[in-house]
Amino acid sequence: MSCPHLSGIAALLKSAHPNWSPAAIKSAIMTTTDRANHLGKPIIDETLFPADIFAIGSGHVNPSRAINPGLVYDLKPNDYIPYLCGLNYTDLDIYFITKHTVKCSKVSKIPEAQLNYPSFSITLGSGHQTYRRTVTNVGEANSSYDSVIVAPPGVNVTLNATRLEFSEVNQKITYQVTFSRVATGGDASFVHGILSWTSSNSIQFVRIPISVKLVRGK
Repeated sequence: MSCPHLSGIAALLKSAHPNWSPAAIKSAIMTTTDRANHLGKPIIDETLFPADIFAIGSGHVNPSRAINPGLVYDLKPNDYIPYLCGLNYTDLDIYFITKHTVKCSKVSKIPEAQLNYPSFSITLGSGHQTYRRTVTNVGEANSSYDSVIVAPPGVNVTLNATRLEFSEVNQKITYQVTFSRVATGGDASFVHGILSWTSSNSIQFVRIPISVKLVRGK
């Protein structure tokens, strides 16, 4: 039933925000979800234990919050080109997708985790990894958001900015997130966390899930 429910919610958001891209609508739905049931308790999976990120994803959709998320993680079609080049698609392959000429030799290739998705899914070894995310202010013109991090166990998560301050609608701000191991060991285990931005008026929050596969080396 998730397909018709989400299709209806997407149509609702599009009617309220006709200029939003599909990526902005997806972001609004994902980042404003509930992670607790109607009793305020953790959502459980089929085993009757609290659902992890692979079962719950971003959470249970909340249309009333999604219609006014405050911030969105937007993506335009051309933003995928550096990723496609990174997958070693040929210029001709990408032409068939985009219908315009692309020269991957002149494009800065990026990994999947560098796409401006409202989530992180990475494989982390002994080193550190830094990724960018860009948020667009779709709320009040003058607004600010503070970060809240629930780091995955065994992983250190740091930001280059802990507060985002906006002065106009549709203003974009890019921030960096760095992941590093607290301790080595624990090969091929998955750990999960959350990165949130909460508005200064406490009305909006934008929350993205983090999934990290821990491996030795790298």
